Amino acid sequence: MENKEDKASKLCDDHKTEAIKYRGIRAMPFIIGNETFEKIGTLGTISNLLVYLTTVFNMKSITAATTVNIFQGTSNMAPLLGAFLSDTYFGRYKTLAFASIASFLGMAVLTLTAAIYKLHPPKCSTSDIGTCVGPTTGQLAFLVSGFGFLVIGAGGIRPCNLAFGADQFDPATESGQKGINSFFNWYYFTFTFGVLVSVTVVVYVQSSVSWAIGLGIPAGLMVLSCILFFMGSRIYVKVKPEGSPLARVAQVLVAATKKRHLQLPDDEPRQLSLFNYMPDDSINSKLPHTDQFRFLDKSAILTPEDQINSDGSAANAWKLCSIQQVEEVKCLARVIPVWASSIIFLTSLVQQNTYVVFQVLQSDRRLGSGGFKVPAASYTVFQMLSLTLWIPLYDRVLVPSLRRLTGKQGGITLLQRMGIGIIFSLITMLLSGLVEKQRRNLALTRPTLGIAPKGGAISSMSGWWLVPQLFLTGICEGFNCIGQIEFYYKQFPENMRSIAGSFFFLGLAGSSYLSGFLVSIVHHITSRTEAGDWLPEDLNKGKLDYFYYLIAALGFINFVYFLVCAKWYKYKAADDTIELSATGEKQTEKLIV
Repeated sequence: MENKEDKASKLCDDHKTEAIKYRGIRAMPFIIGNETFEKIGTLGTISNLLVYLTTVFNMKSITAATTVNIFQGTSNMAPLLGAFLSDTYFGRYKTLAFASIASFLGMAVLTLTAAIYKLHPPKCSTSDIGTCVGPTTGQLAFLVSGFGFLVIGAGGIRPCNLAFGADQFDPATESGQKGINSFFNWYYFTFTFGVLVSVTVVVYVQSSVSWAIGLGIPAGLMVLSCILFFMGSRIYVKVKPEGSPLARVAQVLVAATKKRHLQLPDDEPRQLSLFNYMPDDSINSKLPHTDQFRFLDKSAILTPEDQINSDGSAANAWKLCSIQQVEEVKCLARVIPVWASSIIFLTSLVQQNTYVVFQVLQSDRRLGSGGFKVPAASYTVFQMLSLTLWIPLYDRVLVPSLRRLTGKQGGITLLQRMGIGIIFSLITMLLSGLVEKQRRNLALTRPTLGIAPKGGAISSMSGWWLVPQLFLTGICEGFNCIGQIEFYYKQFPENMRSIAGSFFFLGLAGSSYLSGFLVSIVHHITSRTEAGDWLPEDLNKGKLDYFYYLIAALGFINFVYFLVCAKWYKYKAADDTIELSATGEKQTEKLIV
């Protein structure tokens, strides 16, 4: 009982062990509700941003796509800084509070750009598409300020929301462990539901009713998000920051470099001859010694010059580090190669939110015979619908069946789950190329249906032909993206959970920048060839399918790289070596990829 009270005092101010046990359930409505309203308020608008920039701000397709890629890349890069500030200075609760307010301000600024006519260029008709007046410097500056607030909001919300929710469960109990495992899937489920509503109702209002009203609704939802979050303040478990975990990483690197000329002891187990200290109040689990990255072990070699404090800690952490600290750094070092494989994988998903929108604009969007046209950005609802249907099926049907066959708590290992997602992404890009080829052929050989808002003839191919690739994209996310989030959370040391939460978004940032780079370089190179530009304003004159095949080829190379990393990877023993026997009892086994 004494150990449990010590843990409770470290997690919250009231020192009540009973509260720790039940807060996971009590706090979820506020945390999940905040996340749902925040996603309804922002992601639908972001998915429709290409249409907004090309139709309201009169940007060209390449410029708009590059702008969106930079904005999304920066939004996904910001969580790394937000995670550092959260873990080091403010804690997750204060970071989330500040970020939620920043997101509201960002949506308010975007609403003003649509509502006040002086804050956007004059409207341009389809017939005058080549002579449209672009935005002024002042208009762009005001728009970018809105993007800036949204980046700040993303920087705080994305790395902390998931970890903050997991903080509400006690990982020392079996019910808490099960709650955390299920929380990842259901967190993503509610996240997807929020996006589902956003890309249908909100996008429809923006595209078919009024941009001012359509952007005002998300701003109002962000107010509700903030209110709901603050309503739960009294029952949250608020883990206090313990200082910069990145400083501990730097200490190991510096100490290992200083002692690079020393020889590691030959005795086995080697950790008995190295400095082995772990504070009593550490929230990190005790890690066994591993043979990977042996160079880092040199930072734990105890020399006559090293001094030890009375409590057993090193007097100078930049010269001597504990083997526990070294193993924590190794956890990070092992994750990075696997994380790198996510960049190209996520690049294939980025295309389903950028160029697919342009494809839809030049496809038949009519629904039935009534003349209603589905908004281009709303087609991403099928991606969300696929994911929404897949997650409960996977969590409640597939995982229990696989668990009985494999004995693994998650049915399959996290790396296996991520690898399956990469395979589905390759299939998705190949299918995307085939569908685009058919769309373009029909536009060139059959009667067209008019001119798209951004220029170019509208193909007679129904936009419904784009649905299968969007459904596959949702399954890709169900396997790889959720697997990535859980992988980072479980493989990082406990004091780096916010940074772990930012790693997925850091991969998204890399994919957005890579996508923007590929779009620019392909456009620059192919526009000078006799065959013509692959990515022109009018997709009917380009070769977008070749661009998709290029990404598929990069994805195949990336898959081979991922297999190498997965074969080499060693799971963090404290988490992923826990297996289930046929009778449900825990046992320790070596995990395979």
